[in-house]
Amino acid sequence: MRAKAIFTAILLSSTMAFAQNDPTVMTINGKPVTRSEFEYSYNKNNAEGVIDKKSVDEYVDLFVNYKLKVQAAMDARLDTLTSFKQEFLTYRDQQIRPAMIDDSDVEAEARKIYKETKQRIDGSGGLMRCSHILLALNQKASSAEQEAVKNRADSLYNVIKKGGDFAELARKFSGDPGSAKNGGELPLISKGQTVPEFENTLFAMKAGEISRPVLSPFGYHIIKLTAKESLQPYDSLKADIHQFIEVRGIREQIIDQKLQELSAASEGGLTPEQLLEQKLAELEAKDPDLKNLVREYHDGLLLFEISNRAVWEKASKDEAGLQAYFKKNKKKYAWAEPRFKGIAYHVKDQADVKAVKDCVKGIPFAEWSDKLRKTFNNDSIIRIRVEKGIFKAGDNALVDKEVFKKNVEQKTLKDYPIDAVFGKFLKAPQEMDDVRGLVTSDYQEALEKEWVGELRKKYNVVVNREVLATVNKH
Repeated sequence: MRAKAIFTAILLSSTMAFAQNDPTVMTINGKPVTRSEFEYSYNKNNAEGVIDKKSVDEYVDLFVNYKLKVQAAMDARLDTLTSFKQEFLTYRDQQIRPAMIDDSDVEAEARKIYKETKQRIDGSGGLMRCSHILLALNQKASSAEQEAVKNRADSLYNVIKKGGDFAELARKFSGDPGSAKNGGELPLISKGQTVPEFENTLFAMKAGEISRPVLSPFGYHIIKLTAKESLQPYDSLKADIHQFIEVRGIREQIIDQKLQELSAASEGGLTPEQLLEQKLAELEAKDPDLKNLVREYHDGLLLFEISNRAVWEKASKDEAGLQAYFKKNKKKYAWAEPRFKGIAYHVKDQADVKAVKDCVKGIPFAEWSDKLRKTFNNDSIIRIRVEKGIFKAGDNALVDKEVFKKNVEQKTLKDYPIDAVFGKFLKAPQEMDDVRGLVTSDYQEALEKEWVGELRKKYNVVVNREVLATVNKH
């Protein structure tokens, strides 16, 4: 516990020194916001390439609204949700866990892997440098086929024993294309890497020896043992072992092991989770950008959740509110040009032109697509092709020709030669669904404006104008 206290004291002294150069630019609900935090947010959202750049004064209101929403999320205890904790800690760990170890920890693991591998290989007979010729044999082969392949294997073996070139014969006759192109040469083999029939023969051979044909589930092998070797020195395999550690995710295991060791060394004073928290505090004290980055992610998760509850999801599900908003602001959604609300469709048989119209008459427009699909295209046979929507001139060639009476070229579908349209010609939206997307967006904006107004009344905001004037100028 003494180590923990010393560590905390060091962090505290670093924080106090930093605070002297990082004054409070504003307080929100009594909580100070440092100049560096405001600058980080301002500079990130007004970098080169941003179209709608703001001045510092213009950005203040946007930043305050953002912080007010985060405060509302904290008051609603959204930071205690399991989903929030899991997502935030996953992000935090991505930033912090790699710093729990250094190159020496990875090197120690690499040497451990090498030592264990060498012990296993040396204890089981070493590494075998060998070649083979495979005469492939299907496991369901008939007796006659098996006998034929065996005779070919015996013949090849006899040729080799009389001085035939093993590598050349492998290139010409082996059924293992991967090794055949290399004269039958295989990668170094240790015990447990191949089938028992092949392995038992190989490990009983002497260097330079060539085996009689050996039957395995793959067929007949003629094996040549070139040499028995030990595992190469560590330095020659170091790069490969380090790559193995990265590819197999072993680095994460090293981090877990280090956390457990540090926790054990603290004699129960610190859990792995507390160690990660301490490392975060340590790194943030050294790197303000990291502190801002982690805070930004933390607050961003809360902002999304509280905004979804207070505005986005609320607006999309509030049908009565949407209808009332549309009714009150109907003039706002007037069209500059008329629309056609309906379908442009293509059929094979003339009788289906009327059948389609009869199918959708009297039912809500939103249900047309489902009704048509179930009636005409519910089986493997597609009877009609349909495009449904609220079209303005230029959106659809068939609608342009039949409804807006424009002289346009409209290609007829090869398998659906009969074209038709059905619906209403509208000079203005008749119902909210005609402009639902626009209404929903505007209603969300209205809800957010109202929500922010309530937050402004609920939480006290004090901006230090003197400090604000020094933003990006100190």
